[in-house]
Amino acid sequence: MARNKSERQEQVLAYLERYGSISLQEMTDNFDCSEATARRDLDDLEKAGKVIRTMGGGATYAASGLIREVPFREKQQALYPEKEAIAALAASLVEEGDVIGLTGGTTTFLIAKALKKRRNITVVTNAVNIAMELADCEELQIVLTGGVLRNRSFELCGPLAEQTVKALNIQKMFMGVDGVSEQGVSTYSELEANIARLLMQRSKQTIAVFDHTKVGKTSLFHVSELQELHACITDKRPAENSEGGAALAGIKVYAAEDNSVSGEER
Repeated sequence: MARNKSERQEQVLAYLERYGSISLQEMTDNFDCSEATARRDLDDLEKAGKVIRTMGGGATYAASGLIREVPFREKQQALYPEKEAIAALAASLVEEGDVIGLTGGTTTFLIAKALKKRRNITVVTNAVNIAMELADCEELQIVLTGGVLRNRSFELCGPLAEQTVKALNIQKMFMGVDGVSEQGVSTYSELEANIARLLMQRSKQTIAVFDHTKVGKTSLFHVSELQELHACITDKRPAENSEGGAALAGIKVYAAEDNSVSGEER
């Protein structure tokens, strides 16, 4: 049995490497600690990038090859011009009278900024920072879901958010993702994956928005198959003979680099 916090956390990592995941109950049973201590240990390990927290308070092993979550403020400036170009192209697809959805994310936040001077548009979002960015736009109607706030992404998730979304009808939903591969689109958070799937169900069209660094990558939680998307918007088109090019073959792709479209509309 571990004598101190450092030893206990090393044993937790060994357990995760063997079994892949651990619940709070398993933490308390196997390591003779309180639930509060278990939560603190997992918080420490998550901050160190060694585990990925899951719904219910437990964790999974942060295996190599999976994308790890970066807080919104840290990734906000990364590839900023490319994300602005993606956002401008996305905004050009929005028409007066549209009801659009925006999940959380740095690119969807820039889509919101690009829509600030538009009129007669309803924006549905589960991201608090997007709602605040649009709060002073008198010509736009903003619908913000309830839910539990994830402070790394500013997204509201959980049953309250899902209950709101179930009552809505959205025309075009722009979805930020962490990974795009032949396995589909994925994200870091289980809660965000759940609300994204529900937003897709309530939307006539779903358009994934992502920069080129997300192509060919996979994050932990699956959101949807690529074939379930209406289209994708990225900054530059992946080469046809690349893994990303193969994954996106047959999908309608808008490329900001040349303001062009390829693939078949779904």
